[in-house]
Amino acid sequence: MDTPDPHANKLDDRQRRQLQHELKLYMEKYFKEKLGKGVDYTRITIWEDMLIIRGERFLTDPELYIIQTPAGKEVVRAARMQVARQHSIDNLGYFEKVLQAKAIHQTYDIEPEKDFWIHVVVFDRMLTE
Repeated sequence: MDTPDPHANKLDDRQRRQLQHELKLYMEKYFKEKLGKGVDYTRITIWEDMLIIRGERFLTDPELYIIQTPAGKEVVRAARMQVARQHSIDNLGYFEKVLQAKAIHQTYDIEPEKDFWIHVVVFDRMLTE
C-alpha cells in the first residue's frame, strides 16, 4: 500500500464547501442519468479523512407502494443496495481523483422505510484543515 503524502493539499473551509457543492451536483446528475430519477435531497460532507454522501426521498412511487409490507421492504432494500454497490464501483475512482487520496474503507446502507441512503468513504489522509 502506498503511504499517504503528508504534504498533500488539505482543503480550507472555502475549498471544502465548494467541492461539496460540486460533488452534490455530480451525484444528482449521476443518479438522474442512471436511474431516470434524481434524489430529492442530497447532502455531501467532507470532514477530516471522510466523504459522506447521503440522500433522501429517492424511491419511486412503485417502490413506496411495495415497502408497505415487510417482504416488500426487503425486496426494495436488496434492489437499492445493488444500486449503491454499482454507484460505488462507478464513482470511487472519481472521488479518489478529485480528493487526491486513496479510499481505504467504505460502507453504504439503505433504509427504504425512511427513504434514506448513505455512503461513507474513509481516505488514507486528512482531507480538511
